[in-house]
Amino acid sequence: QVQLVESGGGLVQPGGSLTLSCTASGGIGSFYSVAWYRQAPGEQRELVARTNNDGFTYYADSVKGRFIISRRNRQNVILLLMDIVKSEDTAVYYCNAESARTSSTTFWGQGTQVTVSS
Repeated sequence: QVQLVESGGGLVQPGGSLTLSCTASGGIGSFYSVAWYRQAPGEQRELVARTNNDGFTYYADSVKGRFIISRRNRQNVILLLMDIVKSEDTAVYYCNAESARTSSTTFWGQGTQVTVSS
């Protein structure tokens, strides 16, 4: 059973940058996909970015050009590089991993709070 632990959240000013890290307790190299989701107060959890072993990377329209997802299989780390952050990026950010393309086991982290405010 792989555990995912996020870190790096906090308070950041609009226009600033922040890097979120997700450290896995086991190997993620064989996992089909890794992703970051977020959930703002009163809102549903939404997909922010995902990258999979097919070489495909997805970004939500709201973060395209500002966020980058990076998968470091050797270090068992998944990063979310956030740039030019906006107040609407305020949310709890969750790390996610899928073990396979079908019949997958899904893993979630506990979440890390990101607050964008001056």
